[in-house]
Amino acid sequence: MPYPSQINRDSLIETARDLIETQGVENVSLRVVADAFGVTAPSLYRHVKNKTALILAVNTLTSREIVAKMMDAINEDEPLETQMLAIVRAFRGYAHAHPRCYELAFSNAIPDTMPDVEERVQLILPLQALFTKIAGEEQSLVVLRGAYALIHGWVMLEISDQLQRGGDLNAHYEQAFLAYIDGWR
Repeated sequence: MPYPSQINRDSLIETARDLIETQGVENVSLRVVADAFGVTAPSLYRHVKNKTALILAVNTLTSREIVAKMMDAINEDEPLETQMLAIVRAFRGYAHAHPRCYELAFSNAIPDTMPDVEERVQLILPLQALFTKIAGEEQSLVVLRGAYALIHGWVMLEISDQLQRGGDLNAHYEQAFLAYIDGWR
């Protein structure tokens, strides 16, 4: 059994994320997370104040990880279209690998559990720079927002099993995204 001093914030957040994925956020409490470590809930207070703070930490981790996956997918030696497809594939792959945490982080309107706005802006600026290559500096934000709306909406429909009419969803996802990008060229 680990001593409470051997639990660090990162392992706590990762464990909470894993529990949210397997049990749902409504079933995860500080007690449940503490049980996973074999300690009592008060042992976690040195790392998080309460469940809201824990959810904020999981949402922040999710935001950082999804952007990192997208950035890691970029190969600057590839054509721009290939880079863009790599980004949206990474986005979708992450969302499917972590559907409950993805939904919690990106379909959440509870202010105390939303990641820091300025940090999220800083995370996304390198991606916005790619969209600048498509539509120019003045339009890059609107193109980025539209692309996010498209891919987020698609992923949420997939996660909730709403795309039922058959066909190759992988190909359709990429075709829809490329059509969107082509419209801005």
